[in-house]
Amino acid sequence: MSSVPDAAAGDELKQTKEMEDAEKYSFMSTLTKAPKKQIQFADDMQEFSKFPTKTGRRSLSRSISQSSTDSYSSAASYTDSSDDEVSPREKQQTNSKGSSNFCVKNIKQAEFGRREIEIAEQDMSALISLRKRAQGEKPLAGAKIVGCTHITAQTAVLIETLCALGAQCRWSACNIYSTQNEVAAALAEAGVAVFAWKGESEDDFWWCIDRCVNVDTWQANMILDDGGDLTHWVYKKYPNVFKKIRGIVEESVTGVHRLYQLSKAGKLCVPAMNVNDSVTKQKFDNLYCCRESILDGLKRTTDVMFGGKQVVVCGYGEVGKGCCAALKALGAIVCITEIDPICALQACMDGFRVVKLNEIIRQVDVVITCTGNKNVVTREHLDRMKNSCIVCNMGHSNTEIDVASLRTPELTWERVRSQVDHIIWPDGKRVVLLAEGRLLNLSCSTVPTFVLSITATTQALALIELYNAPEGRYKQDVYLLPKKMDEYVASLHLPSFDAHLTELTDDQAKYLGLNKNGPFKPNYYRY
Repeated sequence: MSSVPDAAAGDELKQTKEMEDAEKYSFMSTLTKAPKKQIQFADDMQEFSKFPTKTGRRSLSRSISQSSTDSYSSAASYTDSSDDEVSPREKQQTNSKGSSNFCVKNIKQAEFGRREIEIAEQDMSALISLRKRAQGEKPLAGAKIVGCTHITAQTAVLIETLCALGAQCRWSACNIYSTQNEVAAALAEAGVAVFAWKGESEDDFWWCIDRCVNVDTWQANMILDDGGDLTHWVYKKYPNVFKKIRGIVEESVTGVHRLYQLSKAGKLCVPAMNVNDSVTKQKFDNLYCCRESILDGLKRTTDVMFGGKQVVVCGYGEVGKGCCAALKALGAIVCITEIDPICALQACMDGFRVVKLNEIIRQVDVVITCTGNKNVVTREHLDRMKNSCIVCNMGHSNTEIDVASLRTPELTWERVRSQVDHIIWPDGKRVVLLAEGRLLNLSCSTVPTFVLSITATTQALALIELYNAPEGRYKQDVYLLPKKMDEYVASLHLPSFDAHLTELTDDQAKYLGLNKNGPFKPNYYRY
């Protein structure tokens, strides 16, 4: 007789061993108790369904969507949901010094905003270095700067640097969705006249700009703008103030375009600095900032996976190049639309197909505009998109996507989460629209602090240059930042990388026809 157990006995022994092993692992133990947990969960669901009224459900969903985009993780702890219904314009708020010369969402968030600013300062060492070097001289003493930019922790570091250099500042937001409420509160607490909050209406937007300009006891003499809205408002509504402005600094494609239009028409009566086309803005902010923030904005809002997705990027300037590099690295299949043959050829050499939007609109999963133009994505394009196509904008102008054409009775708007809308066609097709066609990265996520330090330092130096320039140096026209200033901004940021520049010998400098201290490239050099 064989001593080997029969098959049935072997199976029984194996089953007993497996049951003993299962008890050792908590997750198996949990599974064996699943029915009890399911009953408990059902009870919890019943209790949950009893809790919210219709109003309560709306407040809860708003709280959840808001906390997903606020820049501090415990936003829900500091936001009174009952307060959300009250416009900041209707509130009476004062800071700890008793001043009410501001309008923000909630001045009580100032402490948390201060922490955000302190974090940003750690990665903006060049701007802090400029602040320390120049605050003794106060090069902006007497400057009254009115600003209209994104109000983020990084911008706050710039504003406080300008104040440390002697300027008085009044500030509004250039985008109705990009303001960090806690940062605006921190600036207000510090004494800056700031008028901005996240989620402004169009009327609020212009009201805030007007509150910055229309002041009986204070008149601006410098403008720092992002998009040209502030410059346009002062030019149209307050021509006497506009004539007394000593200089305008503009950092966006849209705003620079407006300045050149004014100059061409002979209506620009003050000198203006085109920061957007400076090397330090184009090659760093536009390129590297967008390369890192495009994915962040799309992931936070849609949780999309990019591998294998068909993406079309409209425009292959520096912003488009940054976006495409990031998308390609994650395995997306990227196509480009372009009007400029040089940029189109660059796209081809970088391995992208250059197409017309009409040719591929039915197949793509994501459409991203990066042009600064208007009506790049029209209603016709939107009608032909496939179900669940994601549409967003990385250019400054909010006119790139024809959002106005979507506000018609036959289409249904459904808010999914903060800055995410489903636009539903009569046949059930849905298009996912992000930030209502406004700037994706600053509306839906954040941007890299270090890159913004480069732009902010450039803006500060441009303001100092225009404000202190002797009469006659700058005429009533639009100027590019001097090359030497671009190089100085770059040099301030090199210590962060422990980078050491090589110095020219006298013989080398003579051979190249350069000053040993720069500038090292002619103005026509493309980088």
